Amino acid sequence: MHDEPLALLPALQRMGLLLPNQAVSFTPLTGGVSSLILKVQTETACFCVKKALPQLKVSALWEAPVKRNRDEVRWLKFAHQVAPHSVPDILGEDEQDCVFAMTYLPANEHPVWKQQLLDGHIHAHTANSVASLLLALHKASAADTDLCRSFEHDEDFLAIRLSPYFLHTADKHPAIAHTLHALVKRTLAHKTVLVHGDVSPKNILVGPHGPVLLDAECACFGDPAFDLAFVLTHLLLKCAWRPTDTASYLSCFDKLSNTYLSGVNWESPSDLEARTCLLLAGMLLARIDGKSPVEYLTHSTQQAFVRAHSLRWLKHPPLRLAEMRQLWNPA
Repeated sequence: MHDEPLALLPALQRMGLLLPNQAVSFTPLTGGVSSLILKVQTETACFCVKKALPQLKVSALWEAPVKRNRDEVRWLKFAHQVAPHSVPDILGEDEQDCVFAMTYLPANEHPVWKQQLLDGHIHAHTANSVASLLLALHKASAADTDLCRSFEHDEDFLAIRLSPYFLHTADKHPAIAHTLHALVKRTLAHKTVLVHGDVSPKNILVGPHGPVLLDAECACFGDPAFDLAFVLTHLLLKCAWRPTDTASYLSCFDKLSNTYLSGVNWESPSDLEARTCLLLAGMLLARIDGKSPVEYLTHSTQQAFVRAHSLRWLKHPPLRLAEMRQLWNPA
């Protein structure tokens, strides 16, 4: 047994999920750069454990506080109350080692949305379901001020998301650096809901009862436009990767954005949309030139297409998502 799984044994025992000297096997699970995630198999149970890493597994130095595990557990419990089938069940938590356990969801019953999108299985009804779930979570948290304020984590969100995405990118693009710095300040200043912080197709499983949202370690009291822009970014990037399916990806983009914005009632939908547009432009550039570049856009022509559009939008921000998608034609 490797050292990393071996180090988890005390935490599993403290959570009551493993007896001393009980046989156990570990299988690494993929899907993220920020945590150690393992499938745990005993004679009587099968579940997942997750341990936050102090340094993320990317080429650039990217450090993050490990206490984010506790916030993820709290967010998962909140989401379970809003939509019980939308997140895994929490089976135990060990604050001493920053480890928690949750139900294991088999891949054959819960395919990853990212893989479906990459394989050409592109369905607007999945995007619609994701939008409905995100809307329900934002709407529920907007009505719970005490809950939101308990997730006041500006410093952590800056370290995990805003700095590696926008400030790191600003260093590479001095001409629009002021815009990206202003974007960070505005995003930190606009707080209305509990934000997931990583609504990426790689963190969304397409389950039998609807989408299942994973990896909420970036959860904080923040701007809902961040979550909306984050997931829309990935749909546009897929167009650049597979131009022949652009129409299908944009159909998902339309369905997701329209369904979400049509249900916003805690603030002006048009104001939220305008903030989403600028965040979307910044995120597109960040996934090319930030600390976590998207792995499947490897050709310089693909990267140049994304870079050119995002730079243009950062210099002249659009106010409507429809305007951005109409100009997005990588074919």
